[in-house]
Amino acid sequence: MLKIEMLSTGDEVLQGDILDSNAGWLGQQLAEHGLKFSRRQTVADELVDIIDAMDQAAKRADWVIVNGGLGPTSDDLSAEAAAKLVGKPLVCFDDWLDKLQGWYDAQGKSMPQSNVKQAMLPEGSELVDNPIGTACGFVVEHHGARLLFTPGVPSEFKRMLSDYWFPLLSAYQQQEQQQQQGQQLGVKRFYTFGLSESSLSDRLDSMALPQGMRLGYRSARPTIEVKLFGDTNQPEFATSAQQLAEELGSHVFSEDRGDWSKYLGELLIAAKAKLALAESCTGGLIASELVAIPGSSAYLERGFVTYSNQAKMECLGVDEALLESFGAVSIEVAQAMAKGALANSEADIALSVTGVAGPGGGSDEKPVGTVCFALATPEQCFSQRLKLAGRSRSAVRLVSAYVALDMLRRYLTGQEVCAVYDSMQTVDRQQSH
Repeated sequence: MLKIEMLSTGDEVLQGDILDSNAGWLGQQLAEHGLKFSRRQTVADELVDIIDAMDQAAKRADWVIVNGGLGPTSDDLSAEAAAKLVGKPLVCFDDWLDKLQGWYDAQGKSMPQSNVKQAMLPEGSELVDNPIGTACGFVVEHHGARLLFTPGVPSEFKRMLSDYWFPLLSAYQQQEQQQQQGQQLGVKRFYTFGLSESSLSDRLDSMALPQGMRLGYRSARPTIEVKLFGDTNQPEFATSAQQLAEELGSHVFSEDRGDWSKYLGELLIAAKAKLALAESCTGGLIASELVAIPGSSAYLERGFVTYSNQAKMECLGVDEALLESFGAVSIEVAQAMAKGALANSEADIALSVTGVAGPGGGSDEKPVGTVCFALATPEQCFSQRLKLAGRSRSAVRLVSAYVALDMLRRYLTGQEVCAVYDSMQTVDRQQSH
């Protein structure tokens, strides 16, 4: 397998002023190709340190992706570092300089002299086009490795890799597969909800996988993706995938596709059902997740964000006596909210959420992280009260939204609507007609 390292440059990245989203994105893209980083590192804007980091990475890897440091300012050092690394002078690449000049001419502007620096590359470099920016990429070789220098701007970085590097990876993998006599390397994905990483480890680490197959994990809270890598042409691959699916059970939200909202939309369309939402502590987050998908109006009928008790009474018809007796954060009120959403809409299914997101507002009986849920249809209502302890306000809201979506998924697929989740305590659950 190819050894790939990534070297991110820049004081602002190293110090955390800028999140290294490029590295995270590339890691995910490599996984799509059945590959992974062998190492990632970040280095400050110090010429000697950049040269040393590139030299060491080139000794270990087949490809080194160097990100950042291609701008026109004095702290953009990647081209100079590359020249010193390979022992070549910086020379002007006239083709790129002409392109820069043409871009400024088209804008009716004078090109700053500092931009000339972006056309100064190590002699003998392979130039890599940047169709949407002024920093061209380039490739040099050192210690038998190829070092690809890329701009730090995320849109330019992604475009350059998509246009130039990923096709090279695909060609390499096709050649490797031919050499391996018909192997078809691939990945089977299971998107899970409600299981912790430690629980997954306990469940899966003892699985005996055939030679050449391995498991991988990617946490994208509140979900965890479990991946099975191997030769999809082998009969054992399908057997292992089935064994994995059985072990994960009803916690598998979907297979091979991580878009929850799109998947749920398809389930609702197949059931010819429309949905209404009654949200309190999630503040419209569930609706936001669903309407991110084009065409969601086919199944999302309407949503109510009833944050105050007054709103719950006026918009959903929740009885004031119910609120006084049980409080807004209660199964009884969650049920009334869901039933009220049905009564005040043309929907077939309603979801409701009400809880204490924090950091204040909790009590001994209902501490921060206490959240109540209900799913109602004209015939029945499923409800539960969970404790999501030890989470921030944003985490409580996000996890609550996904619990509600998971209840919907379970209902539409004929599973038990209220599940047991790791790291969430079930205080109560009810089912009524």
